[in-house]
Amino acid sequence: MKIKNIIFDFGGVLMDWNPRYFFKTYFNDDEKMEYFLENIAQDEWNIEQDRGRTLAEGTEIQVKKFPEWEKEIRAYYDNWTVMLKSDIPENVEILRALADTDYHLFGLTNWSEETFPYALENYDFFQLFDGKIVVSGTEKLIKPDPKIWYVLLERYNIHAQESVFIDDNPKNIETARSLGFHTIKINPDTDLKQELVGLGILF
Repeated sequence: MKIKNIIFDFGGVLMDWNPRYFFKTYFNDDEKMEYFLENIAQDEWNIEQDRGRTLAEGTEIQVKKFPEWEKEIRAYYDNWTVMLKSDIPENVEILRALADTDYHLFGLTNWSEETFPYALENYDFFQLFDGKIVVSGTEKLIKPDPKIWYVLLERYNIHAQESVFIDDNPKNIETARSLGFHTIKINPDTDLKQELVGLGILF
C-alpha cells in the first residue's frame, strides 16, 4: 500500500529537550543532578503532566512527597524553556523538504498542554503541520497507549498502513508497528532521509 502520511513525534526527533540543560548549571554537581532527575523529578512524574495533569498540581504533589527538595522541584517548570534547547536541524530540514511534496504531515507528541504553546510560538516549522497535531496533554492520553494513535487516525481520516510513524522511544515504535504503521526509530546517528527513502518516500 502506498505511503501517504508521515507522522512525527517531536521530542528527540524535531526538538532537543532535556532537563539537564537547566539543572547542570543549577546544581553544578553531576552526581546530585542525576540523583534528583532519577529519584525526585523523574520521567514518570513529568509524564503525568504530559498526560494532562497541570504543572501546578504535579509540582505540589512532588513538593509534598519530597519537601527537602522543594526549591529544586519548583525550579523544574519555572525553567522549562531552558530545557528546550533547540530544534534538531538535520531532521527539521527533512520536514521542510517533505512539506514541498504531496505527503500529508502530522504530529503525535507526548507534551504538556501548558508548555506546548511555547514551542509552537517559537519554532516556525510547527506551522508546516497546518494544525494537524495530536498533543497528549490535550487528549489526556499518552503514548504508548494505542488510544492516542486512534485519535489521530479517526480525527484525520487516515490509515495506519498508509502512514510512517517516526519516534525515538522504542515502546512507542513497538505500539505503532502493532497497529500497522510503518515505523522509523530515531537514534542519535539515524539518517532520517535515508530511512524514509528506504520506505519508498520520494523527495
